[in-house]
Amino acid sequence: MNGLPILSIVVFTPLIGALLVAVAPSRYARLLALAASLMAWALSLLLLIGFDPNSARQFQFIDRVPWIPDFGISYKLGVDGLSLILVVLTTTLSWISILASFSPIKDRIKEYMVSFLILEVGMIGVFVALDTFLFYIFWEIVLVPMYLIIGIWGGTNRIYATIKFVLYTLIGSLLMLVAILATAFAFQSTSPTGWQGAFDFEQLRAANFDPTLQIFAFLAFFLAFAIKVPMFPFHTWLPDAHVQAPTAGSVILAAVMLKLGAYGLIRFALPLFPAAAQTFAPVIIVLSLIAIIYGAIVALVQPDLKKLVAYSSVSHMGFVTLGIFVFNTQGMDGAILQMVNHGLITGALFLLVGVIYERTHDRTIAKMGGVAGVMPVYAVALGFFVFASGGLPGLSGFVGEFLVLIGAFEYSPIVAAIATFAMILAAGYLLWMFQRIAFGELSDFLKGLGHHLTDMTPTEILTLGPLAALTVVFGLFPGLVLDLVRNSVTSVLADVARQEPVVIPPQTALIAIALPILYALARVIWVARADLTGRGGAERPDSPGEPGHAVEPVS
Repeated sequence: MNGLPILSIVVFTPLIGALLVAVAPSRYARLLALAASLMAWALSLLLLIGFDPNSARQFQFIDRVPWIPDFGISYKLGVDGLSLILVVLTTTLSWISILASFSPIKDRIKEYMVSFLILEVGMIGVFVALDTFLFYIFWEIVLVPMYLIIGIWGGTNRIYATIKFVLYTLIGSLLMLVAILATAFAFQSTSPTGWQGAFDFEQLRAANFDPTLQIFAFLAFFLAFAIKVPMFPFHTWLPDAHVQAPTAGSVILAAVMLKLGAYGLIRFALPLFPAAAQTFAPVIIVLSLIAIIYGAIVALVQPDLKKLVAYSSVSHMGFVTLGIFVFNTQGMDGAILQMVNHGLITGALFLLVGVIYERTHDRTIAKMGGVAGVMPVYAVALGFFVFASGGLPGLSGFVGEFLVLIGAFEYSPIVAAIATFAMILAAGYLLWMFQRIAFGELSDFLKGLGHHLTDMTPTEILTLGPLAALTVVFGLFPGLVLDLVRNSVTSVLADVARQEPVVIPPQTALIAIALPILYALARVIWVARADLTGRGGAERPDSPGEPGHAVEPVS
């Protein structure tokens, strides 16, 4: 845009806001953080307006400055339709989450807002980085503020949840770093320019890496991204993190941070290692189907409202990975739509969980009967997003899953049938939850709250309004997203199709399938043993605690 480094401005506007919040008096922290996030949002909309989806060049608004030239590392940013829609999603959810934090966050407000703005910098950076080393830097930046947000302002078991979250993420991240370095060394060893371009995504995607390197590098990238999605069986950190996080932390975690993993699969894992991606696609499709069904079944039996929504994310994100790895246009379109729609709908559901928790300091579904009689606006909002999440035609939740099912049917009718069954389960747990919370007699627990049980405030309605509007718009006009990402989808699928799958020995394939299954069985045994002995962490009944209040770590 007229020579301005607009992408860099979008990325670092929240950082400037964080610096202003850090030096300003605490009473201005909320407004300064909101202003910075709104500024980043407005700039991202300018990007959206100026983006040309029909351009012959895939990436636009490129900013490139040599950073460590001796090793070919550069500060390179750029967006295509896929990354742009996720940047806009990030900036939209960020200002909504900051606004939603005005009332619940009582202590250490300045530190909270600084953490949130730095988190926004990292998330935007992940979506726009076109240098693999720079991508890794932004990927790691995201970890620190989320660790602080959950660990300081989270619930009673926040320490356990944060340590588990960090350990899972770090394991995958370190393996990805090794793979990034391995691909760079492989590139420079065969390139006449040496290290120049060894970390440049556009040059790396044109390289035909050795099949053996592809296998191991793909597995490393895949593990890092699968943990973040999260895919079965790497999902066990997610319910703990969601339950313990403050409301805004859960919103960003579900609506944006899970998309980092799915974006990484589409942007890096498939184009850089297409042969390995095809080799492991059947295994990943099986894991996706397990995630879809497992997440829905576990959500069906959850007594805690927040944990129910958390497990629903495991199921919904299973549709995303399924759509990605069937390797056809319908599936990939559906996966991207599902990423956007899940961000809007599940983000709204976590906001609604926060609304009821602010009034009751409890999330037990069995205690919430009859809410519609005393909180009619809340009941309408909850019903709207429940039906959107369940895939009601006309709302955005339907279109993405429908396209994924079409793509899955083209790949295998059996795969599509299994995924369709999971949609029935999703309707079951969502409607069961909504019926128990909204209808019937007002529960004794809610009666005891008396005048404290008030309907939604104007601020709470304002946070949900844009999400509801976009849910309707994308449900009726999905082409707004699909037209934007058309070139991205075509490019990724062309990258995958240019190489044949790597032929690996049957015993190696068997090990690749057996390892996640053995991990899952070990996890089940560990949880069962913990329940029997009265110990354990993730699966024991959670005490909601008091998210939003900064508490010193428990020794």
